[in-house]
Amino acid sequence: MEKEIPLRLSVLGHPQRLLVFRLLMRRYPDRVPAGEIGAALDVKPSTLSSYLSALMQAGLVTQTREGTWLNYQVDMNGMREMLDALFFDCCRGRPELCMPVLSDVIPETPAMTDSKFNVLFICTGNSARSIFAESILHTEGGDRFNAYSAGTKPYTELNPFALEVLRNKGHDTATLRAKNVSEFTTDTAPKFDFVFTVCDGAANEECPAWEGQPISGHWGMPDPVKAEGTDAERSLAFQQAYGTLKNRIRAFAALPFAELDRISLQKAVDDIARNH
Repeated sequence: MEKEIPLRLSVLGHPQRLLVFRLLMRRYPDRVPAGEIGAALDVKPSTLSSYLSALMQAGLVTQTREGTWLNYQVDMNGMREMLDALFFDCCRGRPELCMPVLSDVIPETPAMTDSKFNVLFICTGNSARSIFAESILHTEGGDRFNAYSAGTKPYTELNPFALEVLRNKGHDTATLRAKNVSEFTTDTAPKFDFVFTVCDGAANEECPAWEGQPISGHWGMPDPVKAEGTDAERSLAFQQAYGTLKNRIRAFAALPFAELDRISLQKAVDDIARNH
């Protein structure tokens, strides 16, 4: 451990390697193909290979093979070991100096009281998936949540197939609109308890540092807007996206929030992405 921590800090001290690591953290628990990482960060394959190799040697990233694809994922054990060494081992002699920092880095879990949880869903275009999620949580969450959605590069109009699905499912679409994520970074914007990305493209981007350190999750899924074929085939893609999100949001809304600490809530959010 004495050798590993300096190595990990040295590896992350390189700005481009840090960008790769941060992208994989945002995409966790996904295993991300190398080509997708390179495209998102505009890095040549040979250069990216050296970055990933250094991260793996430091115990910060793992590699798996699926057919001819090499996929990469953050090694959460290695990352936690590094943080533990920094915040607990190094501060052992002067805990009074570290505790104020720790209280900022690991805020208390928001209490499930009379107030509602504010939840933001983000995708690229904010025309289908995040709109689905916003609408579903309004229905499934009852009066326990305030649901919002936004896009990093929003379309000017919502997708007509998405609107048709929502209307057929009984959702009110009158007030829905595509919104830029910047609308939620102002001083008057809601303070979020949970922020979810529901598309890989949005998770690959550097999103704002949300005030209050909300619990975040990546629930990536295929974009139904890109579906091809007949209208019936395209409509099916939207139905499938809606169904996937409904399963995840039902599982999320059913969590025993009052019984879970922040770490347990984060794990539950990540498990929903794996299991639904």
